[in-house]
Parts: sequence; C-alpha cells; structure tokens
Amino acid sequence: MCGGLAVISDVYKTKVYELASYINSEKEIIPETTITKPPSAELSANQKDIDTLPPYDILDGILSLLIENGMSEKEIVSKGYNKETVQWIINAVVKNEYKRMQSAPGLKITQKAFGSGRRFPIAARYIR
Repeated sequence: MCGGLAVISDVYKTKVYELASYINSEKEIIPETTITKPPSAELSANQKDIDTLPPYDILDGILSLLIENGMSEKEIVSKGYNKETVQWIINAVVKNEYKRMQSAPGLKITQKAFGSGRRFPIAARYIR
C-alpha cells in the first residue's frame, strides 16, 4: 500500500511466484527465503495467509473467473469450485473494494485490472 506505483498490483499471487522463480533462474536475485517463506500480510504475530485464505491456486482461479471473465457465483461454482469458498471470496472482494480505491495506481497486466477498468460502487450495495 506504499509508494506511488503498485507495479505488481494486477498480478495474481501464483504468477508472482512464477515471476520470482524466473528472475532467479540464472542467479539468486530474490532471496530464496523470501520465496519459500509462508505468505503473510504480517498484520499479527504468526499470521499466515492460509489461516484465512484458500490456497493461492484456488483463490487465483476464482478471482480470474470473477474479475476477468465476469462470471457469477453460480457459474464459478459450476467450474468445480466449492460454493462456500466462492461466496467468501466474492464477499471479500466486494467488502474490500474501498482499499483498492485508496491504493497507489498499478500497471495493467490483465484484460480487466483492479482499477478504473473494474470498480464496484462503494456508497451503494453491490448486488451480484
């Protein structure tokens, strides 16, 4: 949330790890411990992303279908994802939209980036 430009704001977590591995393919530039350390927002002691989030491959898959493909909850669940997980992720995206409005602008990588290309209303309830 710091800085004037969020360079990887539009990159899914699984892709960030792929990029890190690619960057390190010839020489360790990113410390391996940074890559292998369990992900955490480090908001509290011993917090890990897996404590509250589904595994990144599932999270990123659902987010991609929701954001880039504009699929509904029902359509995403029909792709084989757990209904409760899909509902939780959709609710989290909607509930946290205000954070993205406050963030530094990011580079657009995907077809439908978080940002001006995709906004939920903040003052009115979003109905999916």
